Amino acid sequence: MDLSSINPAVLAASLMVAATPIMLAGIGELISEKSGVLNLGVEGMMITGAVSGFAVAVMTGNPALGFIAAVFAGMALALVFGVITQVLLANHVATGLALTLFGLGLSALIGQGYVGVNPPRTAKLEIPLLADIPVLGRALFGHDLIVYLSILLIAAVWAFLKFTRAGLILRAVGENHDAAHALGYRVVRVRLMAIAFGGACAGLGGAYLSLVRVPQWTEGMTAGAGWIALALVVFAAWRPWRLLVGAYLFGGIVVLQLNLQAADVRIPVHYLAMSPYLITILVLVIISSDRSRAALNAPGSLNRTFHAAQ
Repeated sequence: MDLSSINPAVLAASLMVAATPIMLAGIGELISEKSGVLNLGVEGMMITGAVSGFAVAVMTGNPALGFIAAVFAGMALALVFGVITQVLLANHVATGLALTLFGLGLSALIGQGYVGVNPPRTAKLEIPLLADIPVLGRALFGHDLIVYLSILLIAAVWAFLKFTRAGLILRAVGENHDAAHALGYRVVRVRLMAIAFGGACAGLGGAYLSLVRVPQWTEGMTAGAGWIALALVVFAAWRPWRLLVGAYLFGGIVVLQLNLQAADVRIPVHYLAMSPYLITILVLVIISSDRSRAALNAPGSLNRTFHAAQ
């Protein structure tokens, strides 16, 4: 065992990369749930974004076009969910699970011709002067644009929910859709826009997985990232900044277990590999033990079907 081989700067930089996909998917799901919609199809939207972004990036040689394609792919799949649940009034949970299964199957079909193919490299955006700072420069200021975009998105969502009229309407719809409807707000339209935003973020997170974090296509490569994103929303108590902390916490655990494997720590590799998921479950159990607090923070109309005739 040689722990001296673990470089703190590289560990911190890897942490930010590992956290980005689940942070993007998580902030999209947070907006969706704030509107009162529980979408369990995050995993399916992420894997669809991963294969769509990878395919377009390989075909065009431009990773930026791959990210854009992933956004639209995730959004399209989300809108399918939105129409089924908000217009046809199907059950949210069943539809979300079906969406995940559909996304996994569709991605496996599309990705058959891309196994073993290397995507074009995504350029890093090194911030002048800051990137030259010893240790911190390498850890924080030498990443690609999507890493910084994910952090800016957290800040933008926080400001949107706290300071804007549209954010207030979104929260009103999520807290009590009947009262919001009585005030004249278009509940279905608001929820469809929130669902589309969630799908776009999940697709972008999936593309980041296949184009940057693990630059290759492998069937089922999300490996539960969408479910972790769903858990992060609960962990964060539907608050954007707490979601960022949770994403970095999970990313740190993932990166640390990989570094411990490389350092030849005498713990079976299977235990190390499952440790991030075990810790996530443990955190959720601890949070769920305080039922009154969880109920206080959850949107009042979450997972409740709205019908204007009611």
